[in-house]
Amino acid sequence: MIASVLLEIKAKSVDKTFDYKIPENLKSSLKVGMRVLVPFGAQKLEGYCLKIKETSNGSYELKEIIEQLDQEVILNEELMTIGLFMKSITLTSLSNAYSTMLPTALKAKKNKNISKKYETFLSLNVSYDEALFLCKNEIQKEILSLLDESITIPKKEANHISVSATKTLIKNGIVKEKKEEQYRYQIGLYEKTKPKILNEEQQKAKEKILSYQNQTKTILLHGVTGSGKTEIYMQVIEQIQRENKCALILVPEISLTPQFVENFSKRFDNQIAVLHSGLSGGEKYDEWRKIMRGEVKIVIGARSAIFAPLKNIGIIIIDECHSDSYKQENNPKYHVLDIATKRSEYHNCPLILGSATPTLEVMARAEKKVFELVSLRKRVHHNPLPTCILVDKKEEVKKGNVMISAILEEKINDRLQKQEQIMILLNRRGHSTIIECSSCGYTYKCPYCDITLTYHKTSKNLRCHYCGYTKYIDHLCPECKEDALNYYGMGTEKLELTLKEKFPSARIVRMDTDTTSKKGSLERIMEGFQNHDYDILIGTQMISKGLDFPNVTLVGILNADATLNIPDFRSGEKTFALLYQASGRAGRNNLPGEVVIETFNKDNKILNFVANQDYTSFYRYEMQIRKQLKYPPYYYLAQIKIKSKEYELARAEATKVVNYLKKNLNPMTIILGPTTANMFRINNVYHFEIMLKYRFDEKLKRTLQELDQIFIMNKKVDIDIDIRY
Repeated sequence: MIASVLLEIKAKSVDKTFDYKIPENLKSSLKVGMRVLVPFGAQKLEGYCLKIKETSNGSYELKEIIEQLDQEVILNEELMTIGLFMKSITLTSLSNAYSTMLPTALKAKKNKNISKKYETFLSLNVSYDEALFLCKNEIQKEILSLLDESITIPKKEANHISVSATKTLIKNGIVKEKKEEQYRYQIGLYEKTKPKILNEEQQKAKEKILSYQNQTKTILLHGVTGSGKTEIYMQVIEQIQRENKCALILVPEISLTPQFVENFSKRFDNQIAVLHSGLSGGEKYDEWRKIMRGEVKIVIGARSAIFAPLKNIGIIIIDECHSDSYKQENNPKYHVLDIATKRSEYHNCPLILGSATPTLEVMARAEKKVFELVSLRKRVHHNPLPTCILVDKKEEVKKGNVMISAILEEKINDRLQKQEQIMILLNRRGHSTIIECSSCGYTYKCPYCDITLTYHKTSKNLRCHYCGYTKYIDHLCPECKEDALNYYGMGTEKLELTLKEKFPSARIVRMDTDTTSKKGSLERIMEGFQNHDYDILIGTQMISKGLDFPNVTLVGILNADATLNIPDFRSGEKTFALLYQASGRAGRNNLPGEVVIETFNKDNKILNFVANQDYTSFYRYEMQIRKQLKYPPYYYLAQIKIKSKEYELARAEATKVVNYLKKNLNPMTIILGPTTANMFRINNVYHFEIMLKYRFDEKLKRTLQELDQIFIMNKKVDIDIDIRY
C-alpha cells in the first residue's frame, strides 16, 4: 500500500505529493486526511496523507512512513475540496491552503503539537460503608465525606485536605482515580432566554430565509442598525436545528464575539463552539476537536471560523458582511464570502449576508436578483434612528476647541448628568501621530518604512504600526539636541487623557489594540461598560460594529474625514460604513440617540449621507462614480505587487511584468502601472503595484499562474497576486 503525502514546505516549487510505503503496522489505521511523519532527504517532515493507493507511478525508490500522527481524520473530504478551491482562486500552494485552514496544533509542521489538557477525578472503588471501615484516621474520613457511591470529585479537592491521605486512599484501593480530557475554553453560564416576539418585518424576513431551507441560495439581509437581525438569526437556527442540522456564524471583529456568544448561549446553552484569534493555541485545538466530534451544533467566530469542520450545515451566516476583516491580506488572500459560497453549495444550504451597509458589489448582485434581497427598514419596536449633527471643525478650531467641539462637550455633560452612556470613535490609536522639532524641523520616522512613528505616551515609546519597530523617546531632539519637540495629531490615548481632564468625575475606558492585547481584557472592558462601570467608551473602529449597549444615547465621531483621504477607490464606501455603523450604536433601546460628527469638510456628500442615515442615496451616488471610472461592481480587479529589497531591481521587474501582461492578456483588459505602492517601503522592502481592470478575460488566470511560476525560483524578487482585490 502506498500513501501520497503532501509535505508542509512553504516553497511553491515543492507543491506536490510524494509517495511513501505504508508499513504493516499502519495499514489498518492510516486514513486519508491524517498527518504522518516521513523522511525527506536528510530531514524528517510532517505532511498530510491525501491518497492511499496500491501502486506508485514515481521513478524514485520509495521510503516508509515513520509515524502516523493522528488517530482521527483532520482533513475531511469537504476541507480537502476547499483547499483545492483556495489554491485555484488565490494561486497559493496547496500545503499553504491547508495550513491556513487548520489550528496551529493540527498543522503539518514539526514541533507545533499542542498537548491535550487532562484533569484527574476521584470516585469510590468500594461501597461507602466499606470505605468508612477501611479509613485509618479522621483526615481520610474527611476526604471520604466528599464522596458517596455516585459522586466523582476533582482530585485537587481531596489534595487540598491532604495530599498524603489522598495517595494512601488510592494506594489501598479505597478510592480510584481517572483522567478525563478537559476543554480549555469555557463559555460562561447564563440564564436561558426565550425567543422574542418578532415584528412584521422580522417575521417576513424569517419566513423568506426559511423558504430556502435545503437550497443553495445567497440572501442579503439588509437592515438598518438595531433592526433585530440577531434575533432573526437565532430563530432561523432554532428551526434549522429541528432538522438536526448545524449553523456556522461569522462576525468581523473579536470585539463582537463575546456579546454575540453571550446572546447565543442564553438561547442555545452549551451547543456552541467559538473560534477566533483571541483564543490560545490550546483553546483553538480543543474547540476544533469539539466541532469535529459533533459535540456542538453552532460555531461562532471570526474569519478563520469559515473552515470549521462542521458536518451537515443547515445555514451559514456572515454578519456585518461589509467588513474588510473578512478578506485575508496575507497569502492566501482569500475572502470569506468565496469560501462560504463554496460551503453553501457543498451542503446545499442558504448563505445569509447581514449588514446595514452592504458593499456595492453585494448590493448590486441583490438588485440583479443574483442574491435574494430581504430588507428591514425600521428598528425593533419602531424606535427612531439617532439624529445626526455635522459639526464644522474649522470653525471650532478658530474658537480654540481643538480637541473636541463645544457642542460635543455640552452633550457629553448632559448625558453624564442623566447617567446615560457615551461612545466616542476616533479611528487612530496612540497619543500623537507626528513628532517634529520646531528648532531644526526633524521628524521621527521609521528607519525601515516610509511612515512617521506614532507616539504612545503610556509606554513612552514611538512605534511603527507597519513593521513593529519601537524606539524610546526623550524630551530632546536627536538631531539638534534642543528641547523643542512638538506633538501633532491625536490618537485614542491622547483623547482619553483630554477627556479625563475635561470630565474629571466621568469613568472613562479605552478600547483599542493597545488596551485589548492581553487575554481577557476585551471581555472585561465590554462587561464593565455593559454593567455601567464606565460612562464613556473611547475606541477605534472595533467599537463601531454590532455592539449593543442599551444605555448609550450619544455617539461622538472625531476626525471623520480621515478615511476619506486614503488613496483607495473604496475610501468613500469604507467611510460611509464606518460612520453609519458607529452612529447606529446610539439610541438602541427606548432612549433617543444622538450622533455628533466632527469634520473639516462639512459639505462632503458622503458625510451628509451618513448624517441623513441614507444608504440608498449613497449607493446610487457611489455607483455612478464606479461606473465612470470602471471599478467594481462594473469591472473586476486584480492587483500585482512586485517586492524586493533592491529598489532598482523591483522597478525593472515590475516593468517586465507589465510588458508580459500586455503581450498575453485580452486587449480589452486595462493595465495600470507599474507605480509605487501607497506604502512604498515596508521593513526595508520596496513595493511596486500593477492594477488590472477587466470584465471578461479568459486568458487572465492562466497568465497570472504563469507569472507566479516565473518568480518561484527568484530569490531576490517576490510577486504577490491578489485576484479578488
